[in-house]
Amino acid sequence: MQLKRVGEANLPTPFGDFLIVGFEELSTHRDHIALVFGDICGPDAILARVHSECLTGDSLFSLRCDCGFQLEEAIIQIAEEKCGVLLYHRQEGRNIGLLNKIRAYALQDLGYDTVEANHKLGFSADERDFTICSDMFKLLGIHTIRLLTNNPDKVKKLTEAGMNIIERVPLIVGRNPRNKNYLDTKAAKLGHLLST
Repeated sequence: MQLKRVGEANLPTPFGDFLIVGFEELSTHRDHIALVFGDICGPDAILARVHSECLTGDSLFSLRCDCGFQLEEAIIQIAEEKCGVLLYHRQEGRNIGLLNKIRAYALQDLGYDTVEANHKLGFSADERDFTICSDMFKLLGIHTIRLLTNNPDKVKKLTEAGMNIIERVPLIVGRNPRNKNYLDTKAAKLGHLLST
């Protein structure tokens, strides 16, 4: 186990009342959260989203990506389901960090795609560690999920980390003229399944 559960509280939102649960990584002391809706202790597979932190998309309404749109839609779907969990995975910019993400944005402004920009900065296309998310699910008592994602690599890595994923639920929202190249690169170079 790479982290510990450190606290929880009620979190009322415009979409319904969630329980917010905080986790801390044992080695780095980095924090992550889960938003839990309803009773997640039943026998059925839980609708779940692993959402990687994106300050620009989630909080600053950036149109460069689809992250903020996916975050909102996932919360809505979980609330409508009356049961589910969203893990907020605090690995900004595919885990290159916020400042490097801004540097990557500058390279994208010069014509590099997201993968090329990461490589130019000395990173792989995706530096995220999804085993942490598997530990978060397990600390919540969740072992079987229906995962809201377009990313087959996320399904693969979570499965390898011990999660039973019985369904991949598409989450295709937020396409606009400003993020067309970003989404096309996700599909072409990272294998995301974005066709409707």
